[in-house]
Amino acid sequence: MNIKPLADRVLIKPVAAEEVTVAGIIIPDSAKEKPLKGTVVAAGCGTKDEEMTVKAGDTVLYGKYSGNEIEFEGEKYLIMRQSDILAIVE
Repeated sequence: MNIKPLADRVLIKPVAAEEVTVAGIIIPDSAKEKPLKGTVVAAGCGTKDEEMTVKAGDTVLYGKYSGNEIEFEGEKYLIMRQSDILAIVE
């Protein structure tokens, strides 16, 4: 990965939106919700006031409107501050 987030920012690869419900109903593209879960690809080194608690490989939950979408080498990522992350999924 050639992207290194600065300070307390985190680069996240969102999980793909579900295409079929548990009951087997196919969800059209227009009705899919933005995923709220992703995997941390890279993390900055923190700030003097706040150390980083997430690291590359962590699966995290984040807010619906958190972060900025970027596209790098054909892949879509989110870059956000660590404070926008709600939880680490273990």
